[in-house]
Amino acid sequence: MRSVKVSLGTRSYEIKIDSGLLAGLGPDCATLKLGQKCAVITDTNVAQRYAKPALTSLKRAGFEAVLITVPAGETAKRLKHVESCFNQLAEHRLERKSFIVALGGGVVGDLAGFVAASYLRGIPFVQVPTTLLAQVDSSVGGKTGVNLAAGKNLVGAFYQPRLVLCDLASFRTLPEREFRAGLAEVIKYGIIYDAELFAFLERDMAKILRRDAPSLAHIVARSCEIKADVVSQDETEGGLRAILNYGHTIGHAIEAITAYGRYLHGEAISVGQVAASLISAELLGLPAQDVERIRTLFIAAGLPVSIRLTSTQRSKLLAAMTLDKKVSAGEIMFVLAERIGKVIWGQKVPSAAVNRALDLVAQRTEH
Repeated sequence: MRSVKVSLGTRSYEIKIDSGLLAGLGPDCATLKLGQKCAVITDTNVAQRYAKPALTSLKRAGFEAVLITVPAGETAKRLKHVESCFNQLAEHRLERKSFIVALGGGVVGDLAGFVAASYLRGIPFVQVPTTLLAQVDSSVGGKTGVNLAAGKNLVGAFYQPRLVLCDLASFRTLPEREFRAGLAEVIKYGIIYDAELFAFLERDMAKILRRDAPSLAHIVARSCEIKADVVSQDETEGGLRAILNYGHTIGHAIEAITAYGRYLHGEAISVGQVAASLISAELLGLPAQDVERIRTLFIAAGLPVSIRLTSTQRSKLLAAMTLDKKVSAGEIMFVLAERIGKVIWGQKVPSAAVNRALDLVAQRTEH
């Protein structure tokens, strides 16, 4: 088993990475000295596969566990589903010492984490991410939140889990499209922080797509190490943590204007990262060779690198970007790359440069 520590003083926690960890969920929770009652929050898809083993493990360890199920997909991240969870927690008499288990992908983790942060002004929660994207990104670092019609993750809290269990066996049932979408965040870590990881992905992408166990263990552990390092230095995104948003400003806007339905998060930020590399080339001099390596790696991962927008869609995209959480005094702040492995945050980007990048992204084919 691999283990990564997120160092945040009294709120530090461990990320465990291995196959078969779900069976030990109950004993792992018992070591945290949590209350007897708990709720497993999951979605309709994950519940069919993993709710029973999770509940069985918790009950065998002596916990009173209840199941709360939300719809699958990004549309679950709405305030009406938060309220539904609150009502069910109250109905089952969960108390301040009770805890929540977030069992599922990034949507479930974001929603359940926000519920945990808000219910009774905060109760403990444990992350059990079942998708690649959630294991390498959203389950680590304490960002929780839900969407508004105006934009993604505009309501939320920084609230750290007590434990993260990354069970690599859950990838066996992960649909191919979801798996590839998760790789977008792994590639991002290479671009923003680790040129060696980027080169590893270039070299081993075929093995990763075959879900080779050692390769997967390496990329999950390395991604978690990078995120843990960044979060330990800047928990609430006052500076360095902003680098984790590379490609997300445009990516989140793509999700918003397509009503969170056409693109998975990883697919949208794949396009966003390619666009960000083109802006980086224009404004920071990112070498053309690096721009092409970035684009080629996303293509190798089976992810989209181009998008064609009508003039109306382009206007909506630029408007959605102004609602992004990274806007400061009305200025959209970008993370831009100087080279693979090195980025700078807080970069003001004129809308004309965004438009030029979108023109280039629209012209390029994915071959």
